[in-house]
Amino acid sequence: MIAKSNKAQRRCHWAQKPLMIEYHDKEWGKPVHDDRLLFEFLILEGAQAGLSWETILNKRENYRRAFDRFDAKKIACYDKRKVRALLADAGIVRNRLKIATAISNAQAFLQVQKEFGTFDRYIWQFVGGRTKKNKWTTSKRLPSHTRESDAMSEDLKRRGFRFVGTTICYAFMQATGMVNDHARDCFCY
Repeated sequence: MIAKSNKAQRRCHWAQKPLMIEYHDKEWGKPVHDDRLLFEFLILEGAQAGLSWETILNKRENYRRAFDRFDAKKIACYDKRKVRALLADAGIVRNRLKIATAISNAQAFLQVQKEFGTFDRYIWQFVGGRTKKNKWTTSKRLPSHTRESDAMSEDLKRRGFRFVGTTICYAFMQATGMVNDHARDCFCY
């Protein structure tokens, strides 16, 4: 079922609350090629594991503040003092493993940039460099992973990334427009 805010705009069923509607309309499924924003989504998708995406969106600005606007070079150098400060920050998910993962993923991210020139060049290879446009009749039955997200997950893990299981990778692909999973009758399709 598609949610409607008015008769002219039909949306995917999950876009019900104002923050989710704004995210749906302005970001979800739109191609991202900026390395900083790709890194932000990678970290936020990992932080979301076990939680709702709405919870993470509500904390997104706090994450941007706490994690130096997702500057991978700064995050890669976080020390024990910074980790203690993050664990005390009620504005983010205070999970020691997820914080440690953000730091190690920043280090792996920088290595990928060094090898490929940009993270964008590396990550978009999993969909052949362009958005895969699916043709779902409803957004309620989207897959939790695909052949592409399986390959992405495996390669990211091989490169030292953590919290990058295939389901997280598929959510990342949806968020960054690597796949367009808007239902066919959604105005964003």
